[in-house]
Amino acid sequence: MQLTNRQLFLQHMALPSVEPEALEIVKAKGIYLFTDKGEKYIDLVSGVSVSNVGHLHPEVVKAVKAQLDDYMHLMVYGKYIQSPQVKMAGLMAKHLPKTLDSVFFVNSGSEAIEGALKLAKRITNRTEIISFKNAYHGSTHGALSVLGNEEMKYGFRPLLPDIRFIKFNNEADLSQITEKTACVIVEPVQAEAGIILPKDDYLKTLRMRCDETGTSLIFDEVQMGFGRTGKLFAFENYGIVPDILCLAKGMGGGMPIGAFVSSKENMNKLTFNPALGHITTFGGHPVSAAAALASLKVIINEKLPEEAERKGRWLKDALKSHPAINEIRQIGLMLGVELKKDYAASDMVAILKKNKLIVDQFLFNAQSFRIAPPLTITNEEIEIVIRDVVKSLNELVGLSQT
Repeated sequence: MQLTNRQLFLQHMALPSVEPEALEIVKAKGIYLFTDKGEKYIDLVSGVSVSNVGHLHPEVVKAVKAQLDDYMHLMVYGKYIQSPQVKMAGLMAKHLPKTLDSVFFVNSGSEAIEGALKLAKRITNRTEIISFKNAYHGSTHGALSVLGNEEMKYGFRPLLPDIRFIKFNNEADLSQITEKTACVIVEPVQAEAGIILPKDDYLKTLRMRCDETGTSLIFDEVQMGFGRTGKLFAFENYGIVPDILCLAKGMGGGMPIGAFVSSKENMNKLTFNPALGHITTFGGHPVSAAAALASLKVIINEKLPEEAERKGRWLKDALKSHPAINEIRQIGLMLGVELKKDYAASDMVAILKKNKLIVDQFLFNAQSFRIAPPLTITNEEIEIVIRDVVKSLNELVGLSQT
């Protein structure tokens, strides 16, 4: 007897968590996911900020199909001039400061972090790395080493040495950045901590401290880049520029790609002494780069960052007064909805799923859940989302009272 997809999923897929009730998705379009049972769900996660231009955006699909007719993988990244790569790098550089004009394409956010950490060590000739408590940077060994949650790490120690963790938004802790520090790696908005926004001029103070000590400042915008925060890049909200910028997720329009970005002078340190200081076989894959180029053009031409702030504010204002909600932290079209202590976020996620809305919880904030739909969500669709989220919140209150 032939096994079903669900049986194969449970028997042969290596899974990072147990999800016996996983939906079987057969199609996705715009903000919608369609199951094998003919059900239609609204995606309020966007694959964790991957599908910023929505699922199967026609411009991205067109670019992918066109590139497939030309060529796919040719050779290790950097060996040949490949049009999708160079055009994507050029368009990114056009919209970034002069000190972020050199792009190293990789496959994922974790790989971008790995490359950035290596680059910072080469720039400074130092080894100490400072990260933040409740920070998430990925799960490869280097990225895991700077992840600010011990529960996800202890089973894999020893990890990278010479790493120190400080508290986000605590200016007193910035004194721990010294002339021994190679880099500080920070999310400008802490994502998995529950959308924790920087206070006042905290990031400017951090930038000044790094300048004073000759420390490289790495911004992890893997989840917050490409329009999610109301700007094309999150650092633009705060009037500072990092030395190294890490990107992925929303970069590829649904295709796998990432990058770390710095100055050409800095990047040359991975080219010489030794050569091949960082190398990747599939980074900047032509089909992914073509999708990324098309997606970036859509984000810019359709002014999705500008619209993201308006749409996110609309959602926040419509939901924040509900009696089940303690607080909503919002930037652009990214919301961390914190429930009052009487209510469980896991119950809310289940109720929303029953009502055909897909959200998820944060890794390091059990009382909150994430709302982050594709940036292409329409006004009419936002009204539907507000109606159904309020309905679900009312059900949560009723459940807690029974």
